[in-house]
Order: sequence, then C-alpha cells, then structure tokens
Amino acid sequence: MPKLRVGLLFGGRSVEHEVSLTSAASILRALDPSRYELSLIAIAPDGSWHLGAPSLPPEASVRGREVSLPAAPGAYTLVPVSEGEPASVDVIFPIVHGRGGEDGSLQGLLELAGVPYVGAGVLGSAVQMDKEVAKRLLRAEGVPVVPWVPVRAAELAADPEGCAARALDALDLPLFVKPANLGSSVGISRVAARAELLPALRLAARYDTKILVESAVDAREIEVALLGNHPIEASVPGEIRTARAFYDYEAKYVDEDTELLIPAPLSDAQTREVRELAVRAGTLLETEGLGRVDFLMDRASGAFFVNEVNSLPGFTEGSMFPKLWEASGLPYPALLDRLIELALERHRTRQALETRYETDGS
Repeated sequence: MPKLRVGLLFGGRSVEHEVSLTSAASILRALDPSRYELSLIAIAPDGSWHLGAPSLPPEASVRGREVSLPAAPGAYTLVPVSEGEPASVDVIFPIVHGRGGEDGSLQGLLELAGVPYVGAGVLGSAVQMDKEVAKRLLRAEGVPVVPWVPVRAAELAADPEGCAARALDALDLPLFVKPANLGSSVGISRVAARAELLPALRLAARYDTKILVESAVDAREIEVALLGNHPIEASVPGEIRTARAFYDYEAKYVDEDTELLIPAPLSDAQTREVRELAVRAGTLLETEGLGRVDFLMDRASGAFFVNEVNSLPGFTEGSMFPKLWEASGLPYPALLDRLIELALERHRTRQALETRYETDGS
C-alpha cells in the first residue's frame, strides 16, 4: 500500500513564526515514516513558500527551492517557481499560527486548490481568530463570556482619550487589553490603573486594527481540547498555573516553572460542565478537526467564562493540546493520525456535494 503524501506547512508572516517552527518540529518527530511520505513546506517571513527535505530541521526549509500552490482543484501539486520537479501531496497539515495561517486566508487558498487539509475551514478559522466576533456569537447564544469593549485602531489614532474614557465608563479596573486577531499572548497587557490604559491600547494597535478591552477576572485558567468534525469530542480538562500576572508569551514558551495540571483539579460536576461548554462553544464557532477552548474559572463563584476558542492550538512538546489528548487516551502519534483521517473524511464529504444545478428535465 503506498504511503500517504503529507505536506507539513509551517512558518508564516506573523509574529508567531518561531512558535510554528517549534510545532512543526514536534509533528515531524511524531509522524510515522512507515505510513507517510512527508514534504516540508515552509512559509518564509516574506510570504514565499519553500520546499524542504524531511531529513533537515524545519527552519532549514526556508532556504529550500521556492514553490507555489496553484488555485486549481485536482492537481494536489506544489509547482516550482523557477526550476525543479513538482511535488505532489495528498493532504496538507497546516501548522501556521497567527494571521495568514489560522484566520481563514490560508484555508481559502487550500479550498480553491481543492486540497484536503487538517483543521477548521474558512469560516471557522476566521471567526475563531477574531476574538471580538467570537465573543459576539457566543454571547448571542448564551455562552458566558466576560464583558468587553472593542476599540478600532483608527478610532484610537483619532481620539485616544475618548477611546480610553469609553472603555473605563463601561468596565471597571483591572482590565486586559489585547489585539483581536493574534495568538500566543502577543500584545496583551494587564491594566491596573487608568494611566496604563492608553499605553496598553497603543501596544495592541501595533499588532492589529481592532483591539479588545476586557474585564479582568480573578480566575483559574482551564483548557479543554476538541477533536472531530461532527460530532466533536472533548478531552479531559487541564489547568495552567503561572507565577506571572497572566499566561503571557514567556509563561507559555520560556518559563520552566509554568505548571500544566492534567487533569485539572475539578469536581466531577465542574468537569462535566466545562467539557459540555467546550463542545458547545466549538460547535457554535464551526470547529472542525481540532480546537482548544480556553476558560476563565472565577475563583470566588466557580463560574466558567469562555476566553477564546483556538482553531490551531500549539503542537510543541510542551503544548496543552497534545498533552490533554494523551491524558484522554490518545498518544501524540495516534492524534496526528486521527487529524489526518478527519481531514480526508471532510474532503470526501465535500467532494460528494453537487456543484451543478440541473432541472428535472435536463
């Protein structure tokens, strides 16, 4: 039986480029070479695509020959930009974090090319990436989220004091300020005093044109991993504990004293509640293949609030997503197998849909 040709797509033009390289290296080590023929596809910081050898580390792929993916269904082929042989794939495993990778734009290209790919589609990727739109959708369906105020970068530039006053009129301190479309806690600030708000808004505006100002909650950070197309399954919950003021970039990728408690120390009733909320939130935001739902659990009341739904969670060896599934009985290599199966399954389902309208008399 021939091996399945998998294109591992990573890198990208976002500030999460390095995180993507680390995720790709973890996946590369775990994919079964007896089952898969692997192509490394690196998106350089300038947006160009490069084909690398699986015998080399992912970061070396950025120096490989440049290729492109034609937006023409059926070919499943990476075409050299200048010279060389094309490379064919059966499925793409995108692990491109941040803007241009998990915001629906990459998924749109893969849809146009007709290539099966792991993870949520265009709509699910876009709404999960935009934390403000996601909150609106969740709130409309009665899913608990913390109060927030959106601020546009253009509004901030025109009337900074007015934007700050509007947020403080609606929300009490302390606050969190974050870019609406970014991950890995980049550009996030905790604001404890009025004087800190404008600098925090300006920092977030360096990374996005839309900013979220949210009420801060004295909370435990609980995460649940999702797997499946329809229906979606939830993993056991995990808890993150850090000595920092919040779970920022350093706590995620640098600090060695950040604790991941799996399973989270919750009661049976709390575990059921948070898993059900995770499936509900993931379903509402069009999760497919995989996802991770991050919760804030109010320390005083025990209430859960959905903080965000992540369509492309981290795959580093220290990431919560694979650890949660391993604790739920699905080891890392088997998890990757399942994600690839789900991608092919969804593609077959969509390929079976009618694309031409024919009248009864035709």
